[in-house]
Amino acid sequence: MSESMSESKNLDGKVVIVTGAGRGIGREIALLAAAEGARVVVNDLGGSAEGEGSDATPAEQVVSDIVAAGGQAAADTHSVADEAGAAAIVETAVSAFGGLDAVVNNAGILRDRIFHRMSSEEWTSVVQVHLMGSYFVSRAAADIFRAQESGAFVHFTSTSGLIGNLGQANYSSAKMGIVGLSRSIALDMARYNVRSNCIAPFAWSRLTGSIPMTTPEEKARVERFKTMSPDKIAPLTAFLASDLAREVTGQIFTVRKNEVFLMSQPRPIRSMHRSEGWSVDTLASDMLPAFRAAFTPLERSADVFGWDPI
Repeated sequence: MSESMSESKNLDGKVVIVTGAGRGIGREIALLAAAEGARVVVNDLGGSAEGEGSDATPAEQVVSDIVAAGGQAAADTHSVADEAGAAAIVETAVSAFGGLDAVVNNAGILRDRIFHRMSSEEWTSVVQVHLMGSYFVSRAAADIFRAQESGAFVHFTSTSGLIGNLGQANYSSAKMGIVGLSRSIALDMARYNVRSNCIAPFAWSRLTGSIPMTTPEEKARVERFKTMSPDKIAPLTAFLASDLAREVTGQIFTVRKNEVFLMSQPRPIRSMHRSEGWSVDTLASDMLPAFRAAFTPLERSADVFGWDPI
Protein backbone atom coordinates (compact mmCIF):
# COMPACT_ATOMS: atom_id res chain seq x y z
CA MET A 1 0.00 0.00 0.00
CA SER A 2 1.22 3.53 -0.68
CA GLU A 3 2.31 5.81 2.15
CA SER A 4 -0.99 7.71 2.06
CA MET A 5 -4.52 6.42 1.73
CA SER A 6 -5.59 6.13 -1.93
CA GLU A 7 -7.95 8.76 -3.37
CA SER A 8 -10.42 6.06 -4.41
CA LYS A 9 -12.89 5.31 -1.62
CA ASN A 10 -14.99 2.42 -2.89
CA LEU A 11 -15.46 1.11 0.67
CA ASP A 12 -15.92 4.51 2.26
CA GLY A 13 -17.79 4.25 5.55
CA LYS A 14 -18.08 0.47 5.47
CA VAL A 15 -16.99 -1.81 8.30
CA VAL A 16 -15.13 -4.89 7.10
CA ILE A 17 -13.91 -7.93 9.01
CA VAL A 18 -10.89 -9.71 7.54
CA THR A 19 -9.98 -12.98 9.26
CA GLY A 20 -6.42 -14.25 9.14
CA ALA A 21 -5.37 -10.67 8.41
CA GLY A 22 -2.08 -10.60 10.28
CA ARG A 23 0.01 -11.91 7.43
CA GLY A 24 0.01 -12.77 3.73
CA ILE A 25 -3.18 -12.46 1.70
CA GLY A 26 -5.28 -11.34 4.66
CA ARG A 27 -2.87 -8.55 5.51
CA GLU A 28 -2.94 -7.21 1.96
CA ILE A 29 -6.74 -7.32 1.90
CA ALA A 30 -6.95 -5.43 5.19
CA LEU A 31 -4.51 -2.77 3.96
CA LEU A 32 -6.35 -2.23 0.68
CA ALA A 33 -9.77 -2.24 2.35
CA ALA A 34 -8.56 0.52 4.65
CA ALA A 35 -7.07 2.41 1.70
CA GLU A 36 -10.50 2.19 0.05
CA GLY A 37 -12.08 3.86 3.07
CA ALA A 38 -13.21 0.88 5.16
CA ARG A 39 -12.92 0.63 8.91
CA VAL A 40 -11.25 -2.75 9.29
CA VAL A 41 -11.33 -5.41 11.98
CA VAL A 42 -7.97 -7.13 11.63
CA ASN A 43 -8.59 -10.60 13.00
CA ASP A 44 -5.68 -12.98 13.51
CA LEU A 45 -5.05 -15.56 16.19
CA GLY A 46 -1.35 -15.26 15.48
CA GLY A 47 -0.75 -19.01 15.37
CA SER A 48 1.61 -21.03 13.22
CA ALA A 49 0.77 -22.23 9.71
CA GLU A 50 -0.38 -25.45 11.40
CA GLY A 51 -2.66 -23.53 13.76
CA GLU A 52 -0.56 -23.87 16.89
CA GLY A 53 0.06 -21.11 19.43
CA SER A 54 -1.13 -17.51 19.45
CA ASP A 55 0.42 -14.06 19.20
CA ALA A 56 -1.30 -10.68 19.10
CA THR A 57 1.65 -9.02 17.34
CA PRO A 58 0.67 -9.74 13.69
CA ALA A 59 -2.83 -8.26 14.03
CA GLU A 60 -1.59 -5.29 16.04
CA GLN A 61 1.14 -4.56 13.50
CA VAL A 62 -1.35 -4.45 10.63
CA VAL A 63 -3.55 -2.09 12.65
CA SER A 64 -0.52 0.13 13.26
CA ASP A 65 0.27 0.16 9.53
CA ILE A 66 -3.31 1.13 8.69
CA VAL A 67 -3.48 3.88 11.29
CA ALA A 68 -0.07 5.23 10.23
CA ALA A 69 -1.44 5.57 6.69
CA GLY A 70 -4.47 7.50 7.91
CA GLY A 71 -6.99 4.66 8.13
CA GLN A 72 -9.08 3.14 10.89
CA ALA A 73 -8.67 -0.40 12.23
CA ALA A 74 -9.10 -2.54 15.32
CA ALA A 75 -7.23 -5.69 16.22
CA ASP A 76 -8.96 -8.93 17.19
CA THR A 77 -7.24 -12.17 18.20
CA HIS A 78 -10.16 -14.54 18.67
CA SER A 79 -10.16 -17.91 16.91
CA VAL A 80 -12.60 -18.40 14.04
CA ALA A 81 -12.67 -22.11 14.87
CA ASP A 82 -14.64 -21.45 18.04
CA GLU A 83 -18.29 -20.35 17.85
CA ALA A 84 -17.95 -17.97 20.77
CA GLY A 85 -14.73 -16.60 19.32
CA ALA A 86 -16.41 -15.94 15.98
CA ALA A 87 -19.25 -14.11 17.72
CA ALA A 88 -16.65 -12.03 19.56
CA ILE A 89 -15.02 -11.06 16.24
CA VAL A 90 -18.35 -9.68 15.03
CA GLU A 91 -18.87 -7.94 18.35
CA THR A 92 -15.47 -6.27 17.94
CA ALA A 93 -16.73 -4.72 14.70
CA VAL A 94 -19.95 -3.51 16.31
CA SER A 95 -18.32 -2.15 19.47
CA ALA A 96 -15.39 -0.49 17.69
CA PHE A 97 -17.16 0.89 14.62
CA GLY A 98 -20.90 0.63 15.24
CA GLY A 99 -21.83 -1.94 12.62
CA LEU A 100 -20.73 -4.40 9.96
CA ASP A 101 -20.96 -4.39 6.17
CA ALA A 102 -18.66 -7.14 4.87
CA VAL A 103 -16.93 -10.29 6.06
CA VAL A 104 -13.83 -11.74 4.41
CA ASN A 105 -13.34 -15.34 5.52
CA ASN A 106 -9.63 -15.81 4.85
CA ALA A 107 -8.23 -17.49 7.98
CA GLY A 108 -6.77 -20.94 7.45
CA ILE A 109 -4.17 -23.55 8.37
CA LEU A 110 -2.55 -26.51 6.63
CA ARG A 111 -1.89 -30.05 7.86
CA ASP A 112 -0.90 -31.74 4.61
CA ARG A 113 -0.59 -35.53 4.56
CA ILE A 114 -1.22 -38.18 1.94
CA PHE A 115 -4.73 -39.49 2.55
CA HIS A 116 -3.93 -43.02 3.71
CA ARG A 117 -1.58 -41.60 6.35
CA MET A 118 -3.74 -38.68 7.48
CA SER A 119 -4.80 -38.74 11.12
CA SER A 120 -8.27 -37.81 12.31
CA GLU A 121 -6.75 -34.87 14.19
CA GLU A 122 -5.14 -33.56 11.00
CA TRP A 123 -8.48 -33.88 9.24
CA THR A 124 -10.56 -32.31 12.01
CA SER A 125 -8.27 -29.37 12.75
CA VAL A 126 -8.19 -28.17 9.14
CA VAL A 127 -11.94 -28.61 8.61
CA GLN A 128 -12.59 -26.82 11.90
CA VAL A 129 -10.66 -23.69 10.94
CA HIS A 130 -11.60 -23.44 7.27
CA LEU A 131 -15.16 -24.73 7.01
CA MET A 132 -16.47 -24.39 10.55
CA GLY A 133 -14.63 -21.09 10.96
CA SER A 134 -16.21 -19.68 7.81
CA TYR A 135 -19.61 -20.88 9.02
CA PHE A 136 -19.20 -19.51 12.56
CA VAL A 137 -18.15 -16.02 11.46
CA SER A 138 -20.73 -15.89 8.68
CA ARG A 139 -23.51 -17.04 10.98
CA ALA A 140 -22.57 -14.45 13.59
CA ALA A 141 -22.72 -11.72 10.93
CA ALA A 142 -25.90 -12.98 9.26
CA ASP A 143 -28.34 -11.53 11.78
CA ILE A 144 -26.82 -8.06 11.38
CA PHE A 145 -26.92 -8.30 7.58
CA ARG A 146 -30.49 -9.55 7.63
CA ALA A 147 -31.68 -6.76 9.92
CA GLN A 148 -30.07 -4.01 7.85
CA GLU A 149 -30.92 -5.74 4.54
CA SER A 150 -27.41 -5.45 3.17
CA GLY A 151 -24.03 -7.13 3.48
CA ALA A 152 -21.35 -9.02 1.61
CA PHE A 153 -19.44 -12.22 2.29
CA VAL A 154 -16.18 -13.06 0.52
CA HIS A 155 -15.03 -16.60 1.29
CA PHE A 156 -11.70 -18.13 0.36
CA THR A 157 -11.78 -21.48 -1.39
CA SER A 158 -8.94 -23.16 -3.31
CA THR A 159 -8.22 -24.84 -6.61
CA SER A 160 -6.96 -27.71 -4.44
CA GLY A 161 -10.65 -28.40 -3.86
CA LEU A 162 -12.10 -27.14 -7.13
CA ILE A 163 -9.61 -29.15 -9.21
CA GLY A 164 -7.45 -31.29 -6.93
CA ASN A 165 -4.06 -31.63 -5.30
CA LEU A 166 -1.96 -34.30 -3.62
CA GLY A 167 -1.86 -34.70 0.15
CA GLN A 168 -4.67 -32.27 0.91
CA ALA A 169 -7.83 -34.29 1.47
CA ASN A 170 -8.61 -32.29 4.62
CA TYR A 171 -7.92 -28.89 3.05
CA SER A 172 -9.59 -29.73 -0.28
CA SER A 173 -12.73 -31.04 1.42
CA ALA A 174 -13.01 -27.97 3.64
CA LYS A 175 -12.51 -25.64 0.69
CA MET A 176 -15.20 -27.39 -1.36
CA GLY A 177 -17.47 -27.20 1.68
CA ILE A 178 -16.94 -23.44 1.68
CA VAL A 179 -18.16 -23.33 -1.94
CA GLY A 180 -21.40 -25.02 -0.85
CA LEU A 181 -21.68 -22.70 2.15
CA SER A 182 -21.24 -19.62 -0.02
CA ARG A 183 -23.79 -20.78 -2.56
CA SER A 184 -26.33 -21.54 0.16
CA ILE A 185 -25.83 -18.16 1.81
CA ALA A 186 -26.29 -16.46 -1.57
CA LEU A 187 -29.56 -18.32 -2.13
CA ASP A 188 -30.93 -18.01 1.41
CA MET A 189 -30.06 -14.35 1.94
CA ALA A 190 -30.68 -12.88 -1.52
CA ARG A 191 -34.06 -11.54 -0.30
CA TYR A 192 -32.13 -9.39 2.19
CA ASN A 193 -29.72 -8.01 -0.44
CA VAL A 194 -26.88 -10.04 1.08
CA ARG A 195 -24.25 -11.32 -1.36
CA SER A 196 -21.84 -14.24 -1.02
CA ASN A 197 -18.95 -15.12 -3.33
CA CYS A 198 -15.76 -17.20 -3.30
CA ILE A 199 -12.18 -16.52 -4.35
CA ALA A 200 -9.59 -19.22 -5.03
CA PRO A 201 -6.24 -17.42 -4.76
CA PHE A 202 -2.86 -18.22 -6.22
CA ALA A 203 -0.27 -16.43 -4.09
CA TRP A 204 3.01 -17.08 -2.30
CA SER A 205 2.35 -17.04 1.41
CA ARG A 206 3.23 -18.73 4.65
CA LEU A 207 0.85 -21.58 3.82
CA THR A 208 1.97 -22.17 0.25
CA GLY A 209 5.53 -21.99 1.54
CA SER A 210 4.90 -25.42 3.09
CA ILE A 211 4.26 -27.07 -0.30
CA PRO A 212 6.51 -30.16 -0.63
CA MET A 213 9.41 -29.81 -3.07
CA THR A 214 10.54 -33.37 -3.68
CA THR A 215 10.42 -33.45 -7.48
CA PRO A 216 11.62 -31.06 -10.22
CA GLU A 217 7.99 -30.42 -11.15
CA GLU A 218 7.10 -29.44 -7.59
CA LYS A 219 10.15 -27.18 -7.36
CA ALA A 220 9.13 -25.46 -10.61
CA ARG A 221 5.60 -25.01 -9.28
CA VAL A 222 6.91 -23.35 -6.13
CA GLU A 223 9.06 -21.00 -8.18
CA ARG A 224 5.95 -19.99 -10.13
CA PHE A 225 4.12 -19.38 -6.87
CA LYS A 226 6.88 -17.05 -5.70
CA THR A 227 6.09 -14.69 -8.59
CA MET A 228 2.47 -14.35 -7.41
CA SER A 229 2.43 -11.84 -4.56
CA PRO A 230 -0.45 -11.70 -2.03
CA ASP A 231 -1.32 -8.09 -2.91
CA LYS A 232 -2.69 -9.32 -6.26
CA ILE A 233 -5.63 -10.93 -4.43
CA ALA A 234 -6.74 -7.80 -2.60
CA PRO A 235 -8.40 -5.78 -5.42
CA LEU A 236 -10.96 -8.45 -6.33
CA THR A 237 -11.73 -8.97 -2.64
CA ALA A 238 -12.30 -5.25 -2.09
CA PHE A 239 -14.45 -5.11 -5.24
CA LEU A 240 -16.67 -7.99 -4.09
CA ALA A 241 -17.08 -6.32 -0.68
CA SER A 242 -18.09 -3.02 -2.28
CA ASP A 243 -21.36 -1.76 -3.73
CA LEU A 244 -19.73 -1.90 -7.17
CA ALA A 245 -20.41 -5.67 -7.04
CA ARG A 246 -24.06 -5.34 -6.00
CA GLU A 247 -25.15 -7.67 -8.82
CA VAL A 248 -22.50 -10.34 -8.17
CA THR A 249 -23.41 -13.24 -5.90
CA GLY A 250 -23.05 -17.02 -5.77
CA GLN A 251 -19.93 -16.93 -7.96
CA ILE A 252 -16.43 -18.44 -7.74
CA PHE A 253 -13.42 -16.50 -8.94
CA THR A 254 -9.75 -17.36 -9.20
CA VAL A 255 -6.93 -14.81 -9.10
CA ARG A 256 -3.46 -15.68 -10.39
CA LYS A 257 -1.08 -12.71 -10.49
CA ASN A 258 -2.73 -10.37 -13.06
CA GLU A 259 -5.25 -12.98 -14.25
CA VAL A 260 -8.84 -13.21 -13.02
CA PHE A 261 -10.93 -16.29 -13.83
CA LEU A 262 -14.63 -16.99 -13.39
CA MET A 263 -14.80 -20.66 -12.46
CA SER A 264 -17.44 -23.11 -13.61
CA GLN A 265 -19.87 -24.73 -11.23
CA PRO A 266 -21.26 -28.28 -11.58
CA ARG A 267 -24.02 -28.61 -14.14
CA PRO A 268 -25.14 -31.59 -16.27
CA ILE A 269 -22.91 -32.06 -19.32
CA ARG A 270 -24.23 -35.33 -20.87
CA SER A 271 -27.40 -37.37 -20.51
CA MET A 272 -28.84 -40.69 -21.67
CA HIS A 273 -32.08 -42.46 -21.01
CA ARG A 274 -33.59 -45.89 -21.60
CA SER A 275 -37.36 -46.14 -21.50
CA GLU A 276 -37.13 -49.55 -19.85
CA GLY A 277 -34.64 -48.34 -17.22
CA TRP A 278 -31.04 -49.30 -16.60
CA SER A 279 -29.26 -52.42 -15.48
CA VAL A 280 -25.67 -52.88 -14.40
CA ASP A 281 -24.91 -54.46 -17.79
CA THR A 282 -26.50 -51.70 -19.89
CA LEU A 283 -24.74 -49.03 -17.84
CA ALA A 284 -21.47 -50.74 -18.77
CA SER A 285 -22.37 -51.35 -22.42
CA ASP A 286 -24.21 -48.12 -23.28
CA MET A 287 -23.68 -45.39 -20.70
CA LEU A 288 -19.95 -45.85 -20.09
CA PRO A 289 -18.73 -45.52 -23.69
CA ALA A 290 -21.07 -42.58 -24.31
CA PHE A 291 -19.91 -40.70 -21.23
CA ARG A 292 -16.23 -41.69 -21.20
CA ALA A 293 -15.00 -38.84 -23.42
CA ALA A 294 -16.70 -36.29 -21.15
CA PHE A 295 -15.22 -37.60 -17.88
CA THR A 296 -13.26 -35.03 -15.89
CA PRO A 297 -9.57 -36.02 -16.01
CA LEU A 298 -7.78 -36.89 -12.77
CA GLU A 299 -5.76 -33.68 -12.80
CA ARG A 300 -4.18 -31.45 -10.18
CA SER A 301 -4.43 -27.69 -10.01
CA ALA A 302 -0.93 -27.38 -11.50
CA ASP A 303 -1.97 -29.50 -14.50
CA VAL A 304 -4.90 -27.24 -15.34
CA PHE A 305 -3.01 -24.01 -14.72
CA GLY A 306 0.08 -25.23 -16.52
CA TRP A 307 1.24 -21.93 -18.03
CA ASP A 308 3.31 -19.28 -16.27
CA PRO A 309 1.28 -16.64 -14.45
CA ILE A 310 0.88 -13.41 -16.37
